[in-house]
Amino acid sequence: MRGKGCKGIALALILVLMSGMLTGCRFGFASDPDDPNEEVKEEPIDTSVDTFEYDSSLSGTNITLLNSKAEIQVALGKMGEEFEKKSGVHVEVMPVTDGDSPYTKVVSLYNSGNPPTMSILDTTDVIALAEEKAADLSEEAWIAEAENYLTEVNGKVYSLPLCIEGRGIIYNKAVIEETLGETFDPESITTLDEFTEFLEKLKKAGMEKPVSMAKEDWSLGAHHLQFVYETYDGTSEGAQKVIEQIKSGKMDLHSYNRMQEFLDMFDVLKEYNVAKGDPLGADYDEMAIDLADGKTAFWFNGNWAWPNLSEAGADNEDAYGFLPYFLNDDPDDFANQKIQGSPSKQVMVDGQFASEQEQAAAKEFLNWIVFSEIGQQMMVKTCNLIPPFQNNPYEPGDPLSRDIYEKVHADKAFNASAIVPNDHWAVLGAAMQKYLADRSDKEELIDSVQGYWDEQE
Repeated sequence: MRGKGCKGIALALILVLMSGMLTGCRFGFASDPDDPNEEVKEEPIDTSVDTFEYDSSLSGTNITLLNSKAEIQVALGKMGEEFEKKSGVHVEVMPVTDGDSPYTKVVSLYNSGNPPTMSILDTTDVIALAEEKAADLSEEAWIAEAENYLTEVNGKVYSLPLCIEGRGIIYNKAVIEETLGETFDPESITTLDEFTEFLEKLKKAGMEKPVSMAKEDWSLGAHHLQFVYETYDGTSEGAQKVIEQIKSGKMDLHSYNRMQEFLDMFDVLKEYNVAKGDPLGADYDEMAIDLADGKTAFWFNGNWAWPNLSEAGADNEDAYGFLPYFLNDDPDDFANQKIQGSPSKQVMVDGQFASEQEQAAAKEFLNWIVFSEIGQQMMVKTCNLIPPFQNNPYEPGDPLSRDIYEKVHADKAFNASAIVPNDHWAVLGAAMQKYLADRSDKEELIDSVQGYWDEQE
C-alpha cells in the first residue's frame, strides 16, 4: 500500500505473477466472509436532481454484472433498477454462489462463450484476465477521479476501482474515556511503546485485557501477516518486490526488519488479548459485543466489522475509529502514522464477447456510478461503500468507514495490496494460529512463512 496509488505494475512483475494468478490466485482476503442476508440500514436516496447525460441510443440494451461482493447483491440490484429507469438499459446482477471462486466462475463463463458484460473481481483476477479478456478503459472520464486508486497493466487501465476497505486497530473512544476518566486523543499514540504503555494504563484502571483478537485463519494469515509485505515501503509495488525477494531467497526473513517488527506488535496484542487463556476458542461475534459493551477497548479488524458491532449495540453516532498497526518506536515511520486502505474490488468490462453496444452501455453504467447524483448517493448510502472517487461528496454513514474515508482524504492511509496465492491466508493462517496459541515460537513461524514461499513457482 503506498503513500498513494496502485499505479505502474511493471510488465516483469505481471509475467512473474501470471502463472500463479491463472490458477486462481486471489487478492488477499478483503473481509470477513460476507453474509448476503445481513440487514443493512439504508438511507433514502434523493432522485430529484439528475444532471447526468444519458445516451438514448443505448435504451433497450441488456447487460449483465457478475457480483463477487455478496453483501451488496440486493443494493446492486436496486442501483440497476434506478439506472434502467433513467437510461433504459437493463442490468442483470448475477451473484457468485457461496463458496465459488470469482476467478473460477468468470473463467468458466468465458470458456462457455457467455461471460458477463461486467465483472466485480479481486485485483489479482483483473490483472490475470485484463489483456486477453477486458475492454480498455484508459480513456474513461472517471480515470481522473480515481487516479490514486487505479490498477494499470502495461500502462493501461482495464478496471474501475469500486470501493476502498481498510484495517487497523479499532478503538471504542467512549469506553476508553469512561475507563480512564479522561479525554482520549487517538493521535496521541504514535509508537509501539506508547501503545503498550496505554494498554498498561487501561489495565491499571481495571480493564485487565483491553484487546480483542480474532482467531480466524483469514484474519491472522491475511489481515495480520500481510503487513509484513505491505509495509515494505507502503506501496503495492513494494509489497510485490519483497515477496519476490522472499521467494527467490534473496531476503532472509529472519533478519528482515518488518518481519521482526510485525512479531513485536503481534506479541503485544497476544499479551493483552482478552482470550489469552484460550485464544483459539475466541468467538468472533463475542469480540464485537466485548468492544461495544466495554469489556475491551481495541479490536484489530477492518471497516467490514461494522455490521457485527452494530448488531452488538453500537450506533452510527458512536466514536469508533482506527489506530495504525504500530510496528516500532519511530514516530516518523509511515506504518505508525497511517492505517492500511486500498481498493478491494474492481469492475472489469468484457472486451472479447460483448458487442460495441453492450460495452457502451456498461461504460455508461460505470460513469453513472461516478458522475450522476443518484449513482454517487447509492454507492455510499445504498451499497454502504467507501468511494475511491474524489468527486463523490457523500461520506459513509458508519463510524469505521467514515474514519477510513477521512484518513484517505487526509493522506493518513497507505494504499498497498499484497498479491498472494489464494491459499496464503489458510496455510499461513494455520501457522499463525499455532503461534497465537504458543504452540510454536518465532523461529518456527518464520520458517513456516519462508517454507510457504519456497514452494511457490
